[in-house]
Amino acid sequence: MTETRRTLYPEIEPYETGMLDVGEGHSLYWERVGTKGAKPAVFLHGGPGGGMSPDHRRQWDPELYDVLLFDQRGCGQSTPFAEIENNDTWRIVDDIEKLREMCGHEKWQAFGGSWGSTLALAYAQKYPERVSELVLRGVFLARQTEKDWLYTYGASEIMAEEWDAFSGLIPEDERSDLVKAYYERLTSEDEATRLEAAKRWSLWEGNVATLLPDPALLDSFADPSKAVPFARICAKFFLEDFFLTEAQLLADVDKLAGIPGIMVQGRHDICTPPTSAWALKKAWPEAELWIVDDAGHSAGEPGIIDGLVRATDKLADKPA
Repeated sequence: MTETRRTLYPEIEPYETGMLDVGEGHSLYWERVGTKGAKPAVFLHGGPGGGMSPDHRRQWDPELYDVLLFDQRGCGQSTPFAEIENNDTWRIVDDIEKLREMCGHEKWQAFGGSWGSTLALAYAQKYPERVSELVLRGVFLARQTEKDWLYTYGASEIMAEEWDAFSGLIPEDERSDLVKAYYERLTSEDEATRLEAAKRWSLWEGNVATLLPDPALLDSFADPSKAVPFARICAKFFLEDFFLTEAQLLADVDKLAGIPGIMVQGRHDICTPPTSAWALKKAWPEAELWIVDDAGHSAGEPGIIDGLVRATDKLADKPA
């Protein structure tokens, strides 16, 4: 008998919200859902430059967890909007730690997908004593091969029409470095130039996110309120190699010793192919790797939802 797939927990509103001034002109919007005083967890959204959505609140049993969600620097309701100054991996890692201190937790579960998985790993490696478990989806280690796959050659061979729409904005003599060419347009003085580049960048990412086309998702990616911060911040991080040395997260994997982990990975993930999750699993054998055979990258696909909910349920009984 086939086991019924899990779905998200019912819609839920935050029991507390606020803004945290983290310095350098940045303030972060945060919210807490679930049961205050229950098992602590922190949600790290994707991007870089993405943001939270109401569905992100629904990946944990609200009776068993106390979850903090926040918009990273420049994202969502955090301010300043789409800001790329004083915005990098290690500043965000320290923001997570400030949020933990604000909540008064000794340690918490770090839950992140795609860029959020990168951030969760970086946070756990800098503050291992503050992480009870890791739940990762669509693992991205920010190695050169992964960056090249998405913006040079690889995904382009699978999503050929979408790649032409993405690369076609850039004149041929600039296509040897599409990230740089896009970054120049995303930081242009001309608003129309910025908006068109943001839309094309964001739609490329949206098209590689799902196994099957998702028109509603693409509409959201084309919305300037999402596309502008997503594209600007994402391009900046790619251009700066995510502020990591090559393969740093694999080189420092020994810092995760003793931290349980579950990785949920779509077999047909075009954005962050399974090779990265497999490399991490080999380097971090105590972690579990759950491959979803009929899924791509998005956290909204049925098999990925099932895996993530099962992961948080499984870890709910582990002491924080």
